[in-house]
Amino acid sequence: MSRPRSMQAVAVVAFLFCGPAAARPASEPRPPGARSQDLIVFVGTYTRGDSLGIYRCRLDLGTGRLASLELAAETVNPSFLALHPSGRFLYAVGEIANFGGGKTGAVSAFQLDPKTGELAALNQQPSRGTGPCHLTVDRTGRSVLVANYGSGSVACPPIGDDGRLGEATSFVQHEGSSVNPRRQKGPHAHVVEVDPANRFAFVADLGLDKVLIYRLDVDRGQLVPSDPPWAAVAPGAGPRHLAFHPSSRFLYVINELDSTVTAFAYDARRGAMELLEAVSTLPDGFAAKNTTAEIAVHPSGRFLYGSNRGHDSLAIFAIDPDTGKLRCVGHESTRGETPRNFAIDPTGRYLLAANQDTDNVVVFRIDADTGKLHATGQSLEVPMPVCIVMMPPG
Repeated sequence: MSRPRSMQAVAVVAFLFCGPAAARPASEPRPPGARSQDLIVFVGTYTRGDSLGIYRCRLDLGTGRLASLELAAETVNPSFLALHPSGRFLYAVGEIANFGGGKTGAVSAFQLDPKTGELAALNQQPSRGTGPCHLTVDRTGRSVLVANYGSGSVACPPIGDDGRLGEATSFVQHEGSSVNPRRQKGPHAHVVEVDPANRFAFVADLGLDKVLIYRLDVDRGQLVPSDPPWAAVAPGAGPRHLAFHPSSRFLYVINELDSTVTAFAYDARRGAMELLEAVSTLPDGFAAKNTTAEIAVHPSGRFLYGSNRGHDSLAIFAIDPDTGKLRCVGHESTRGETPRNFAIDPTGRYLLAANQDTDNVVVFRIDADTGKLHATGQSLEVPMPVCIVMMPPG
């Protein structure tokens, strides 16, 4: 389904995008073509084949319709994106291994116009490791935290008042291995997330079968090993991404190698994780090859979703509000191949799934009562999409 670059250029439509009306003064005119329920959607990609970098489109929260695609910024392998809490900046990893001639990937900073979604490049810094695959911004907006999959490390470049990145103020190199001889010979930091209270940072390391826990010193931009310093998943599980429950009582880890979700009780005071259970993301009887990718909790806290690559589906779970344990509700095809990432809009009405190997982003409506997904028939061709980030309503 890839398109020649010349055809892609014809398909890209010049269009002004805008966020919700509440994000600007009532007296300010709305850009042409924009609607009061529009939401800006940014898509990170791999720049193999037709892709040139970060794309944007517009989601109509009233209809679930995605608008035409537009190139927002040309950059190499922006495979994960993160918004600044102010909505004024956007950050992207550069999933490469030789930025600036060194053995490191890159982190890029962009100025973001919240009314139009326009991006302007600010600067780049080394990620301090190879193959950076995930990043987040701490909740004060003072630091970026980036996970380097290739070298198994984490770094924290500080954010200036103008949104530009400084040299990393903290760097942690993981050590060790686990039981899978092909995928776990060494550390592979796959995600870094900050807890809702902005006190701890959690790094799922696929190579170690651990979620490492750090105290986050916001003033100094430092990561300090916590006590306890980690929580384990099953040997060979391969933890990939994680998601907090809105109540801060539970934490969920999706495991790439054995296609499971591990549920933990979370002690927000100590930053400690207590194992509850592990459940499969696959339907009974499915025996073909599969790896998982993304995980997210619905804003209501009632449902959890995880993506399967191979089964090419989203696993849907109901969350017990008292125990945090999971009950499988079903599986929904993503209408494409290799769903690398997905995102739920801030209102909880829609889920957008990025199918990496079929170059499409597909829109699903979420049933508020059951959590089940219903394809809307809306989709958009995006070259090799691997990350979706939405501008929240103002």
